[in-house]
Amino acid sequence: MTIYLDCNATTPMEPDVAKLVMHYMEEEFGNSGSRTHVFGANAKSAVQKARQQVATVVNAQLDEVIFTGGATESNNLAILGLVNSLKETGNTHIITTAIEHKAVLEPCAFLESQGFSVSYLSPDSNGAVTVEAVQNMITESTGLVSIMHVNNETGVIQPISEIAELLEGKSIYFHVDAAQSFGKLLEPLLHSRIDLISVSAHKVYGPKGVGALITRRRDYKRPPLSPLFYGGGQEKGIRPGTLPVPLIAGFGLAAELAQKNNKKWWANCEKTKQQVLAVFNGLDPHYHGKNTLPNVINLSIPGINSEAAIVALKGVAAISNGSACTSNSYTPSHVLESMGLDEGEIKGALRISWCHMTNEVPWKEIINRLQALL
Repeated sequence: MTIYLDCNATTPMEPDVAKLVMHYMEEEFGNSGSRTHVFGANAKSAVQKARQQVATVVNAQLDEVIFTGGATESNNLAILGLVNSLKETGNTHIITTAIEHKAVLEPCAFLESQGFSVSYLSPDSNGAVTVEAVQNMITESTGLVSIMHVNNETGVIQPISEIAELLEGKSIYFHVDAAQSFGKLLEPLLHSRIDLISVSAHKVYGPKGVGALITRRRDYKRPPLSPLFYGGGQEKGIRPGTLPVPLIAGFGLAAELAQKNNKKWWANCEKTKQQVLAVFNGLDPHYHGKNTLPNVINLSIPGINSEAAIVALKGVAAISNGSACTSNSYTPSHVLESMGLDEGEIKGALRISWCHMTNEVPWKEIINRLQALL
């Protein structure tokens, strides 16, 4: 049996979450927009409960949660949805990082083609950007800072609390892609100066196909987002379309469970991390990134190509060599390149990620297969 060690790509669903999703698919399958019967009322109630469950994790208000199709859509909505407002105020300078997910980098590149100015912060050799670098890039025309909380390839934690403090008293909007940290690293996302937070259910033991954009009010005003498409009044007109009630209900429960079990699950992942370090240290690995979440390690082993390693581990362990969104056609990791790694380290980089549901891992077999490549 192949052990799954690619939880940064997607996590397994919590069993109770899967049961709830099926309940709303098979039994209470009403449209939350239907106002004339009990099926619609029950569906609407399920959506509102989930909205509260998601909001509670980041101490937001219930009506500040906008359900989307996932973090990619949330990132696009946060960045592109501000375009009209930023143009009106003349604040057309955006600050982001070179290590963002493509769901942030590509919208920013599109805005550059439309006349916006975008500054890309490079990380240090440990994979983190600094607050000082953000401060040095702010200009009078800066309208948006968009920085991920935890990197999807390395697991490195970015200083979003400190950046939020830096932006206090400024009109600049602050967006955080929290796909990898929501429900895992709780405290920083509570900071009220973070205006927009993108989250995805399938990274936190929920179903695929649903996420949310948290739109916090500042001085009683919601971020002035414009919809990316039209056709209905759902989600305050910002994200039209029939709500996927089963997925939303599952997302809500997943969020609640992640918050409730946070310390226990964190400790479980940290225990596994110590096992990973213990077994791989004998291969003289190079670890990429410091100050990481306890559920992921990015490393390269001198003399071993990542593609060869993945093939060698087939049938034993499922791991990756980067983001799942770009794995169909391998290109060198833009994250590792921006950290200054050499070509050999980048080509050999492996991402191993797990969760509290990860079963016993056959570490001896994994190490034996990798040693056979040397």
